[in-house]
Amino acid sequence: MNKDTVMDNSSILILNVDDNDGARYVKTRILLSAGFRVIEAANGTDALEMARKEAPALVLLDVKLPDISGIEVCRRIKSDVATCTVLVLQTSAALIGRDDKIRGLDGGADNYLAAPIEADELIANVNALLRLQRTQADLRNSEERFRQLAENIEDVFWMFNISDQRLLYASPAYERLFGRPLAQLQQTPDDWLEAVHPEDRQLVQADWQAFLSEGHYDQEFRLGEEGSVRWVRDRAFLVRDDQQQPYRVARISSDISERKNMEALLRQADEHKNDFLATLAHELRNPLSPIRNAVTLMNTVPATQAEVHQRARDVILRQVGHLTHLVDDLLDVARISQGKLTLRQQDVELHAVIEPAVETVKALIESRGHRLRVDVPPQPVWLHGDPVRLSQILGNLLHNAAKFTDPGGEISLNVTLPQTDRIRIAVGDNGIGITSYNLARIFGMFTQGASTRDRMHDGLGIGLSLVSKLVDMHGGRVEAYSDGIGKGSTFVLEFPLQLPAVVVPAAVVEPAVPGSLRLLLVDDNVDSVSVMAELLKMMGHDVVTANNAEDALTLARAHQPETIVLDLGLPGIDGYTLARMLRAEPAFAHTRLIAHTGYGSDQDRERSRAAGFDYHLVKPARFDDLEQALQPQR
Repeated sequence: MNKDTVMDNSSILILNVDDNDGARYVKTRILLSAGFRVIEAANGTDALEMARKEAPALVLLDVKLPDISGIEVCRRIKSDVATCTVLVLQTSAALIGRDDKIRGLDGGADNYLAAPIEADELIANVNALLRLQRTQADLRNSEERFRQLAENIEDVFWMFNISDQRLLYASPAYERLFGRPLAQLQQTPDDWLEAVHPEDRQLVQADWQAFLSEGHYDQEFRLGEEGSVRWVRDRAFLVRDDQQQPYRVARISSDISERKNMEALLRQADEHKNDFLATLAHELRNPLSPIRNAVTLMNTVPATQAEVHQRARDVILRQVGHLTHLVDDLLDVARISQGKLTLRQQDVELHAVIEPAVETVKALIESRGHRLRVDVPPQPVWLHGDPVRLSQILGNLLHNAAKFTDPGGEISLNVTLPQTDRIRIAVGDNGIGITSYNLARIFGMFTQGASTRDRMHDGLGIGLSLVSKLVDMHGGRVEAYSDGIGKGSTFVLEFPLQLPAVVVPAAVVEPAVPGSLRLLLVDDNVDSVSVMAELLKMMGHDVVTANNAEDALTLARAHQPETIVLDLGLPGIDGYTLARMLRAEPAFAHTRLIAHTGYGSDQDRERSRAAGFDYHLVKPARFDDLEQALQPQR
């Protein structure tokens, strides 16, 4: 025997049972030489006890024993749960007949050897039985792993016999996915078709029946009825034997409802995106047309016709305000979606929220001939929140009411205190109303309702979504009500009420009127910088302009401006870098730097502060804000 064989067998215990001392000794020596561990018994009683106690892998069992026959010992070993997996190799020291061998094997023996037994024959039989035992153990383990896998996965695993199309196995997940009893399926293998949606059943059945001839089956279909539909992906493939002949069908059914729902949402989002882009282009062009017409009018009509020029200027201001409102809403929605919008919360009195909101929509209400009624409690009412965002919420609702109400309509803003710790604000109108379908989705992104008869601009469909998100950030809630088309609508807000606080009036500081300043304006937009320069010159300031960083540095060194207004998005060297370059020169260490940019997020403001800017104005900046930034600090 080679060394490797001895080492491989050293963990295997064999029980050698024989009442003949000499024969037992010889067989033990043969087994030991093959590397096995061996224990001995001289009778059947001891053999049974040792088999239960020591759990050998194999019993080498002589038929002729003094107390119990070897055939009976074998039967008892195989019938005992504790020893039924122990291999039994029966031996006989004398010539025996065919019937004795049959009786031994029928008694449960795994093999039978008759004397004379050669050493190599004994070892070969022992090894053959051990290999068979290992194979059977591996098979049992594999079957157990498969059973546990099949019974614990969410997919349904099936196995069919090809010859008679009989169902051999279906995993327990069948009942969860198909909603029908597994026992019924075992009795009627086609019972699963009853769970298929009626509109899909015929096609699925035809494809399943064609599988054996075509060898391909991969279907997606619905289960259940309308209102409780689940989607399934169903696949099958042939299982082949050693000769590559198919003899079984394996099948896997997977619940893909979540994937189908996501696909539907993606399609819907894509449709919304296309609608949104088309609407955005429309909404951006709408203000540009009157702005261009107003400018053309101002260039055509003599300056002496001051009234015409004033109306044109009013048109431009209104349309720029509309564009600014669109851009601000877009930026706010983006910041909220990215979790970057933060509230600057403080105790704020209700009038400080309502008055700015009404002011923002006043021009629209007047232009459409609406009547606005505002009812608020006589006593001071305090909220805790961001006053700018709270005004934005009310402004958006009032703007919507004015927009979706035909000219000459009624709009109301009503404030009540239903509870000691809650405030309710209702914005209502007698406008076009909301259908029940749109009412359920009115706060969704890009949702549009009907249009007014005069086709007032519908907007981007993000205003109410923004309202909903801002209300939620304030710990409040908003609901929409309407009895249908033509019956108006009401939006009801509820917020936590802040307990009254003692407010010390702040000292009123009159804004200082700026004197004449040396200013440098830097912007690559020639029209923007030239118009701003003319306005500042009219205020008495000494103004020079540049359109890039290199010219800006040259002019700054030549004119030594007291304030520099910088666009951040300059070509080549951007405004951030230019600000750092200026701050690095002692002459500009204390020069006031004002960022004038289209970037207005908190991160953009922080970045401009880090670059050395004193102020950050977002385009299109109000002239009042620019004036405030130019005022000398006290």
